[in-house]
Amino acid sequence: MKKNLILLVDDERDFVNTLAERMAIRGLETRVAYDGESALQMIQDETFAAMVLDLRMPGIDGLEVLREVGRTHPQISVIVLTGHGSEKDREKCESLGAFAYLNKPVNIKDLASLLKKAQEAGGK
Repeated sequence: MKKNLILLVDDERDFVNTLAERMAIRGLETRVAYDGESALQMIQDETFAAMVLDLRMPGIDGLEVLREVGRTHPQISVIVLTGHGSEKDREKCESLGAFAYLNKPVNIKDLASLLKKAQEAGGK
């Protein structure tokens, strides 16, 4: 069981698969979920230190996933990464315990660095 595993959650398959490849190049091990339901199931089955979470997804949206992760797996550091967020969304995510809130497009190097910090904070 690896405690530094990262879960990437986004319904934009090309984006999240490319993100997973770029994180692997930087030595970060990831798993991918394409919707909130899958993400919530995956955190039951594996131990994650951190999560990159999109807000706007069909079905269970990112806010609901964030709320549930905070309730059931508070050790997971959640970085919200959205292309459609607002200041109100940022405030809501922070109130629900998000580790960070970023807007797309994101600098991959900066995200990888932030993920390493999130791994250190999470997974404990």
